[in-house]
Amino acid sequence: MSLGLNEIIGNILLICGSFFLFSAGLGVLRMPDTYNRIQTGTKATTLGTILLLIGLAFLHPAWTFKLIILIFFVMLTNPVSSHALARASHAIGIHETDATVIDHMDQQDSPAAVTQEREHVDQTPPEKTGK
Repeated sequence: MSLGLNEIIGNILLICGSFFLFSAGLGVLRMPDTYNRIQTGTKATTLGTILLLIGLAFLHPAWTFKLIILIFFVMLTNPVSSHALARASHAIGIHETDATVIDHMDQQDSPAAVTQEREHVDQTPPEKTGK
């Protein structure tokens, strides 16, 4: 029994996608804080899901158009949902691990940053209306 080229490529892509999904699950278990877990889960699951869907497209060519729509949907929604999760967790006060050096969100919300922004707005000259 010989396999066609499409079946070989499809199976390889399915195995690669499964590996990335497994590594995403492992990363979620091993990462130290919420923000690293969100990042690990999003990047690896996006790539793993896309590889699985491309592998399915090789194995079932009739489904290709539907699978392309699913790939587009995954590429659009995964980053947006992870961004929303990260902003929500920062807003409710979930702190990052001690190894995290810089927190850009905290710097943006600090009183010093707000004061600097207000001073910059106050120093800009008003526009001339030409009257």
